[in-house]
Amino acid sequence: MAGKLERADWGPLRGNWATLLLPIGEDGSIDMARLGDEIDAAIAAGVDGIYSNGTAGELHNQTEAEFDAIQHLLADKCAAAQMPFVIGACQPDPTLALHRLKRTASLKPHGFQVILPDWWPLNDLEVIDFLAMASDAAGDTPLILYNPPHAKRVLAPAELARALQTAPRFVGVKLADGDEAWYAEATAHLDAWTLFVPGHHLATGVKAGVAAGAFSNVACLNPRGAQLWTEMMRTDIAAALDIEKRICAFMDEHIVPFRRDHGYSNAALDKLLAAIGNWAPVGTRLRRPYRWIDEAEAKRLRPAAHGMIPEIMSAR
Repeated sequence: MAGKLERADWGPLRGNWATLLLPIGEDGSIDMARLGDEIDAAIAAGVDGIYSNGTAGELHNQTEAEFDAIQHLLADKCAAAQMPFVIGACQPDPTLALHRLKRTASLKPHGFQVILPDWWPLNDLEVIDFLAMASDAAGDTPLILYNPPHAKRVLAPAELARALQTAPRFVGVKLADGDEAWYAEATAHLDAWTLFVPGHHLATGVKAGVAAGAFSNVACLNPRGAQLWTEMMRTDIAAALDIEKRICAFMDEHIVPFRRDHGYSNAALDKLLAAIGNWAPVGTRLRRPYRWIDEAEAKRLRPAAHGMIPEIMSAR
C-alpha cells in the first residue's frame, strides 16, 4: 500500500520532510544560533529531508541577505550529515525568485521549491512561461511547485498536468488535497509527478496511491514522531490511518480555531505546533506585522497533544 513512498526513481524527494521554522528574536532579527540548533535536532530525528522557506519559514518577510544566510547554514549542516535538503526559493516577486534560484544552485540542494508569482494571478500562458524561466534559472536541480490553497492562482489537477508537461525540470507539486473526486482527478492527471499533500493527510494520500510524501506540519509537532508514522505507512496503513484520524481531530479541535476564529496565519499555527512539541528552540514569535500566538497556549495544549496522539508526541 506504500505505493509512491517506494518509487526509487524519485530519489530522496519523497517521505517526511521537516520544515525550517525561523526563530525570531524580540528585536525582530533571525536568531541564527537557534536556527542551527533546530537543524541539528531535525537531522538527529532522522527525517527523510529538511526544506527551507516554506510558509513556516516566513519566505515573504526576509531580506535577500537573510535568505542567503539561511540557505548556506542549511546546506552546510545537511551536507555534513548527508541529509537531503530542499531550498525554498519561494518569493511572490518572480524576479527575486529567479535570482534566489541562480544564487543558491551552487549549494547543490536535492530540489528547489517555488511558488507562482503572487501580486496578480497568472493566466495559463503566464504559468507556463514562469515554469520555463524557473527551469532555466535552476540549472540541473529538480523543481517542485508549491501551490497552496491561499495562492492567487490555485491549479486543479488537469491544469497542473498541462503546465508541468511543458517544464520537465518540475518533478513534483506541494499542494492541498481534497475529497474523493479530487483524488480521482489527481490519479487521472498527475501520476507522473511526485505529489506532497498536507502532513496531517499523508496516510490518506498514501492509501490512495497519490502521495509521495509531505512537507509536513506533523513534523512541526515532532519530526521523529512524524518520521516513524511515515515509515508505518509502508507496513501498517490501517494503524497509520488511525493515527491520522486523531491528528486531524487534534488539529480541528485545538489548532484550526486560531486561524478560523482569531485570524492567525498558517505560519503562526506551524510555530505553535513546534512550541507544543518543544523539540527545538523555535519559539512562536513571527516577524511583525504578523501576529503570533502566545507560548502559554503551547504549554496549555501540550497535554492534549500527548493524550490524543502519543505516537507522534512521545517518539524519540
